[in-house]
Amino acid sequence: MTRLLIADDHPLFRAALRQAASESVPDCKVLEAFDLDSALSVLGTEPDIDLVLLDLHMPGSQGLSGLAALRGQYPGVAVLVVSGHDDPRIVRRVLNHGAAGFIPKSASPAEIGEAIRTVLDCGSWLPPAWAQTIESLPSDPADTDLAARLARLTEQQYRVLVLLGEGLLNKQIADRLSIQERTVKAHVTAIFEKLGVRNRTQAGVLLQSLTLNDPARI
Repeated sequence: MTRLLIADDHPLFRAALRQAASESVPDCKVLEAFDLDSALSVLGTEPDIDLVLLDLHMPGSQGLSGLAALRGQYPGVAVLVVSGHDDPRIVRRVLNHGAAGFIPKSASPAEIGEAIRTVLDCGSWLPPAWAQTIESLPSDPADTDLAARLARLTEQQYRVLVLLGEGLLNKQIADRLSIQERTVKAHVTAIFEKLGVRNRTQAGVLLQSLTLNDPARI
């Protein structure tokens, strides 16, 4: 049985994606998540998920941060990004960070179904009208390098990194994650080493590079 996870905070759009997936893939089980934490929780408890349909802009995930978290912690799970953003440069960055394809929110149910089937068959998918433009754009080595560094973090380390980016102190992070402060310190040390940074400011700059312009349109 094919298992899909739809991660989107809009119930109506989740329903549309569920219908398109069910119609295009027979014998398909569809799970849902409304924010990044719930998506990661589902992936942690459902190890056989084949594909995630991921909205770029939902609670806990702004810009490319959710994609980076999913690809870093579950590299064996394919991710199709679903977004209202139509800037080819953003789509190119999505691919740089490991997405198997990109579905615009204006796509028809038939196109959504085609994208899902293509990626499940180990292919990649872009809107046909966009493909040539996007594929002609060069990959940014900085994006590729950042994706590789973020992939070294554990799920908990990524959570700590996000809270570091919000400016929280170790004690505040410990309270937020219900862990010991010494555990946070160990995570911070590991994060700095894996990302190749020396301090919180540099780690925050790396995290900030995952944001996208005009988030209201994502």
